[in-house]
Amino acid sequence: MAETGEQNENRLIAERRKKLGQLREKGNAFPNDFRRDAIAAELHASYGEHSAESLEAESPVVHVAGRMMAKRVMGKVSFIKIQDRSGQLQLFVERDRVSPELYQEFKSWDVGDIVGAAGPLFKTKTGELSVRTDELRLLVKSLRPMPEKWHGIADQELKLRQRYVDLIVNQKTREVFSLRIDLIRFIRTYLDTLGFAEVETPMMHPIAGGAMARPFVTHHNALDMDLFLRIAPELYLKRLLVGGMERVYEINRSFRNEGISIQHNPEFTMLELYQAYAGYQDFIGLTQSLIREAARTLLGQDVVQYQGETFDLGDAFEEITVEQGLKRFNSDLNDSELRDIDVLRHACKKHNIDVRPEYGAGKLQIELFEKTVEHHLSGPIFVTQFPAEVSPLARSMDADPFLTERFELFIGAREIANGFSELNDPEDQARRFKAQAEAKSLGDEEAMFYDADYIRALEYGLPPSAGLGIGIDRLVMFLTDSASIRDVVLFPHLKPEA
Repeated sequence: MAETGEQNENRLIAERRKKLGQLREKGNAFPNDFRRDAIAAELHASYGEHSAESLEAESPVVHVAGRMMAKRVMGKVSFIKIQDRSGQLQLFVERDRVSPELYQEFKSWDVGDIVGAAGPLFKTKTGELSVRTDELRLLVKSLRPMPEKWHGIADQELKLRQRYVDLIVNQKTREVFSLRIDLIRFIRTYLDTLGFAEVETPMMHPIAGGAMARPFVTHHNALDMDLFLRIAPELYLKRLLVGGMERVYEINRSFRNEGISIQHNPEFTMLELYQAYAGYQDFIGLTQSLIREAARTLLGQDVVQYQGETFDLGDAFEEITVEQGLKRFNSDLNDSELRDIDVLRHACKKHNIDVRPEYGAGKLQIELFEKTVEHHLSGPIFVTQFPAEVSPLARSMDADPFLTERFELFIGAREIANGFSELNDPEDQARRFKAQAEAKSLGDEEAMFYDADYIRALEYGLPPSAGLGIGIDRLVMFLTDSASIRDVVLFPHLKPEA
């Protein structure tokens, strides 16, 4: 009977455990006294262009270490490819150079083992930079075999559950997370240059606020009180503006007890920043500049390919208001009907949108907008002037209090950023909090609580300000052409294994 894949893996694991047992009999099977002094990328950068003759004359000796990704035994000589955090490097192992005994032992080592080596650099006949090994040590015995193949539907879930293996064998995955790291570093540098201060605010809140979302609830035993995991840092950051810290930002982990999709993970990373004496139009400009410069710095160009579409970030981003979008993609709506509750309810019903009796015209507009407009917004495009009913923290427009000075940026029909001029009228904010609390009492789990301390802070005086939130995960998706948020989160949430 043919051996199944699971049986084969179990047999290989058993063989490797036997080898580990033999190593234990000889002494310390997991040494920690080997120190490397170079990594692959640095060596390729420094010596990759050297001729074989000049490299032989210089003969620099290096100590390197990494995971063995390939092994080719050819009688008295062998070739190994090791991989460290920066890339791969070849080791040239000669039986008589490392000793016949060690060479014989080395032949039983497995792909996946972690090894250390020392010796002079040289170039092989094919011109490949290599280490002529004088010292070779097994540092870690890998008990599980590396996957031979890493593709297909079944393996996609394995990649997410065992990200550590994915990172070992998949260069594309390593590149995605390398860009993510570089993006966050870029954002910090960009904002620091503009005079923003990076701060840290609480992740456990006595009152869930700063966004309209369903929170996670936890309990503090010593205080015997329930707390909410942060859904947004907004209200704490604006308290800092009240205190005189006029430009602040936080790259924060936030948590929302909502559905999981290719765009949503229960915990996610956001950039939020706030600036005194600025308005939403200032932040439209800042958002466009930040994303454009990120692409130029990290990708070297303004044009980004995402999921088969081409996006040119070099041109000025389009702008459209919510009501203009509703008219553009709902031909049966005209100006006189855009705020008519009966007309909006009928339009929602036509599109099978469930609405609650207490929804006003603003909420109905957004329900209709999300269903009929958003999927058309390839962009990059700013959507502006959101209804006050769904923007409880945004400043109303002076000329039309039904609307607010708020925008969202869409790229590839996905929301990337959300910003607005801040509501700094404490009495208006108190009225809006009360309306949110009433909506929550009627069953809206995403409505906000009444935050009395935040109102007290506003009563001391919040300068005229603007705020911005950018979804880091979605921006990384866009810049790396990743279809799902799970591809850009190191350890996404998944159902328990069966």
